This record gives sequence, structure tokens and C-alpha cells, in this order.
Amino acid sequence: MAPPRSPMAAPRSFLWARRIFLTLLTGFVLLPVYVMVSSSLKPLQDVSGTFRWLPSGLTIRPYIDIWSTVPLADYFVNSVIVAGAATVCSVVIAVFAAYAVSRYRFRGKRMFTVTVLSTQMFPGILFLLPLFLIYVNIGNATGIALFGSRGGLILTYLTFSLPFSIWMLIGYFDSVPRDLDEAALVDGCGPLGALFRVVVPAAIPGIVAVAVYAFMTAWGEVLFASVMTNDATRTLAVGLQGYATQTEVYWNQVMAASLVVSVPVVAGFLLLQRYLVAGLTAGAVK
Repeated sequence: MAPPRSPMAAPRSFLWARRIFLTLLTGFVLLPVYVMVSSSLKPLQDVSGTFRWLPSGLTIRPYIDIWSTVPLADYFVNSVIVAGAATVCSVVIAVFAAYAVSRYRFRGKRMFTVTVLSTQMFPGILFLLPLFLIYVNIGNATGIALFGSRGGLILTYLTFSLPFSIWMLIGYFDSVPRDLDEAALVDGCGPLGALFRVVVPAAIPGIVAVAVYAFMTAWGEVLFASVMTNDATRTLAVGLQGYATQTEVYWNQVMAASLVVSVPVVAGFLLLQRYLVAGLTAGAVK
């Protein structure tokens, strides 16, 4: 005999509706992944023809050809350097800026916070032409090649990853008790000592969340990378266009390369998911 249901338990109809909804949602999310994986394991003639849910034959040749059709390894190195440098710079600058705003009072503090947050309201395309002109003029005046270089692309990514990083870390540092700072100062630490020995270890989830956000933003960005780079500094997000020629599109290699490109981001997200959720939650509540 089944045990009696608790009066606070949800109705059976609600439970079944939730199961059906979650099943449909899971299928909706996994369907594109299945299409990508199956297409990446098919010969080109099978992908170019009528789509079949069950492939007639499987091959790993597309995963081998992606490295020779376009210089994917060079694009991979460029993306790692640009995204890694943008992430490190965003985290370091955001830590100092957020700590100053969170712990000190100064004139224009509120205006600074509002300005930092308001930059997220503007679409990135508004900054494309001004940054292009600035980089070209700096190169003509000083000889410093920002346009078409990795350094220029790193600075470009900082313009829209750094404001959000500062804003999120301000909220997280506000959640760290100030008593920890005072205790460190009493023990003989200076402001920087209190920051690195007390506040930063307590704010690791928030810092990790900022790092993941900055890395993912730089890794998959297309608009600025398509304009600010050349053949030598092209990143993965733009380099994938090389699989489409004037006569043919290598769809199986496009799918294979897309999966390979997604591996670092997906792996990093899964490894740091616990810190990411904790950091975003704490940073959203003040």
C-alpha cells in the first residue's frame, strides 16, 4: 500500500507537467548538439545532401582536415593569447578598482559606479568606428601598431569586459565583512596586505566568476575581431569563416572545428561552475 501523500506535496498533475516540460527542454537543447556531432562525423557529400538523423557512415577525417584547410592552430594560439591576456588584465584591474570603491569614500564615487554600469547599455558596434580611428591615428603618430595586433584587440576587449567586472566585484567585496580588513590592519598589514591576504582569498568565487565572464566574452567575440585583426592575428571566432570558399562550404569541417573550439570554454565552465554560481549570486545581492 502506497504511503499517504503529504498535504504540502505538489499535485501529481504539476509533477507530470514539470517532467514533460523538462524533457522537451532537454531535447530542445541537445538537438543542435547532436546535429553538430553527427555532421562532424560524416563525409562532405552526406552533409551537403539531404540531412539524415542516422548517418550511413562515420569518419573522423573532418577532425584531421580542419587543421590543414585553414591555419586553425595559429588561430587557436591567437585566441588563447588574446583571451588569456584580456582575462588577466580584467581581473587585476577590477580587483583594485572594486576594492577602492567598496572600502573607501571619495568624491565622485557614486558617479564612477554609475558610469561604469552605464557603459553596458551601449551596443558594441557604437565603439567600433571610434576605436578603429583611434588605433589608426595612434599608429600613424607614434608607430605603435594597435590596429591589426593582438595588443590592440586585448585593449578593445577590456573596454567592455572591464566595466562589468568592476561592477560585479564591487558587489562581492561589499559582501565581505569589513571586520576582516580591520583585523588585518591591526595585525600589521597595510591596505594592500589586507587586500591580498584577507579580502582576495574570501572573494575567490567572485574573482573566478569575473575571470570566466571575461574569458568567454573574448573567446567568442566576432565583431571587433573581424575588423581589428589581419591574417596573422586572426582569432578562432573569425577564422571559422575560412571553411567557406567561393565554390563550396565544408560543413562537416565547420561542425568539427566548432566542437573543437568549444572544448576549452565548456571544460572551464564545468570545472569552475561551483565558483561561478556562487560569485554571480553574491555579486548580485548587496
